[in-house]
Amino acid sequence: MPRTDLTWNTALLYPAPDSPELEEELASFEKLVSAFRRSYFEKVANLDDRALLAALHEYEALQNRMSKPFCYAHLLFAADSANPIYRALNQRCSELGSSLSQQLLFFDLDLMDLDDDRFDSFCRMPEAACYVHFLKGIRKFRPHTLKENEERLLTRKELTGIRAFTKLFDELSASFCYTMEMDGSMKEFTGEELLSLLHHTSADIRFRAMTLFLEKHGENGIVYNAVFNNMALDHGQDMELRSYSSAIQPTNIGNEIPDEAVEHLMSVTEANYGLARDYFRLKAGMLGMDKLRNCDVYAPVAEVERAYDFNEACALVVDSYNDYDPEFGRIVDAFFSDRRVDVLPRTGKSGGAFAMGISPEVPPFLLLNYTRTLRDLATIAHETGHGLHFVLSQKQTMLNYHAPLPLAETASVFGEMLLTRRMLDNETDPIVRKSLLCAKIEDIIATTFRQTVLTRFELRLHNERKSGLLSNDCISEIWLEENSKLFGDSVEMIPAYRWGWSYISHFIHSRFYCYSYTFAELLVLALFQKYRQEGDSFKPGYRELLESGGSLSPADTARLAGIDINTADFWQKGYDFLGGLIEELKEIA
Repeated sequence: MPRTDLTWNTALLYPAPDSPELEEELASFEKLVSAFRRSYFEKVANLDDRALLAALHEYEALQNRMSKPFCYAHLLFAADSANPIYRALNQRCSELGSSLSQQLLFFDLDLMDLDDDRFDSFCRMPEAACYVHFLKGIRKFRPHTLKENEERLLTRKELTGIRAFTKLFDELSASFCYTMEMDGSMKEFTGEELLSLLHHTSADIRFRAMTLFLEKHGENGIVYNAVFNNMALDHGQDMELRSYSSAIQPTNIGNEIPDEAVEHLMSVTEANYGLARDYFRLKAGMLGMDKLRNCDVYAPVAEVERAYDFNEACALVVDSYNDYDPEFGRIVDAFFSDRRVDVLPRTGKSGGAFAMGISPEVPPFLLLNYTRTLRDLATIAHETGHGLHFVLSQKQTMLNYHAPLPLAETASVFGEMLLTRRMLDNETDPIVRKSLLCAKIEDIIATTFRQTVLTRFELRLHNERKSGLLSNDCISEIWLEENSKLFGDSVEMIPAYRWGWSYISHFIHSRFYCYSYTFAELLVLALFQKYRQEGDSFKPGYRELLESGGSLSPADTARLAGIDINTADFWQKGYDFLGGLIEELKEIA
């Protein structure tokens, strides 16, 4: 069925931002949270097992109920950050969420402070089994947690501190409109449309598009400098207050991955940078260039770049999931048939793409910025994979609903592999097959090597901010140095790329998220090879992995699908797979 309406239908959540239903929900939260606080404040330690279980159920119900209106406000804002009604609602929900979080902080703190024997006794209750992983996750932060009044003060100040700078970053980036000459006339572009031109067949257009995009950010360098410096300063002060040993440590604790394991993951990745350089040199030859510029990395190898109509793209993605499991195909198709996808780029809309899982009771939504390229086609497979993961993990309760960050990209990357495999298996044109193979190699490079570069840059940014305010020249120097470790002498970075750090929202929204992509890509390469070897017998374990949500550690979750991430050579196997793809490309190039 053709997809004609390409905006999402948020009326599935609430009729409108001024609807009585939404207002009633928002107005109820203060009373509910106050009642919860009266019932349990300074009483958690004295609750018996049954009463503590009841308190957890009540706390979880509050989190579940609050997620829907707050996510609704974020969806509206992401779709049109210039709309004053949406902006006001999003700000109201941000302020209300901060106030409610302050009142509920005591519960997490009291759970952390439970005597170990008391905690172990509770965990032995069969009815408490579903909360054990959640509770252990909270208690890992006990050495780094302050008293309740201090925690409430920090949460309160976030509204005018780090959250305010995050909002500024989002609104400024979404407001940009670009004008560039194309085909003899001046045309207007959004940022996503401009970046899509990195897949254009013309080297001049690729260069001008990337330069214009980055220089626009450079023109606003004063704002981006303030955002990045204050974000790093705020995080550094928080780390000092909480006695963390490094800027990345809280992320690693939350991900349940030791610092040493993360460092090992990145070191193995850096040891394989030569694979990327081999590919860049190979592609330069395929394009008839002496050396790639970084604006040429995603250039098409065919003379004419194939454009994919959105309906065709949807059908390809749905069919890819359907080939694997018809139920997966139905879940993915429902995003489009139910209009839970916002498709096209426009000024005021958030850049990039995301999937929003709201709760076990509410359907997830997807945001795209579709511009008809092969990369955008893969993005549909990626984001619907996230959506599939959110649907399957609705078997969990709210406190276990969201997968830990290292596993959050598993279903999305696996979905991309399903799409690539289907397209390769059904494509007879050798030029198109070469394009598909290049796209997959570039995707693996982007989600492993590039994400490690981003993580190294982020670490240096936070570490060097400790010594004082960083100028844009200093930030750019760090950025170029870390990228040069990947590119070596195989890729020339264009002058405007000094601003390449300024638009990456992960640095602002979710610190040290980027290595999760590397983790997920290498895990999925192992999973996909296992699937190709085992066929249908692989599928129950993989489904169980997705259904587990956040109820297990990353290692235990991967074990459901028969993968041991702790073996010494696990990460290298993924790069051996990449090396095989590059050799395959050499044969047909």
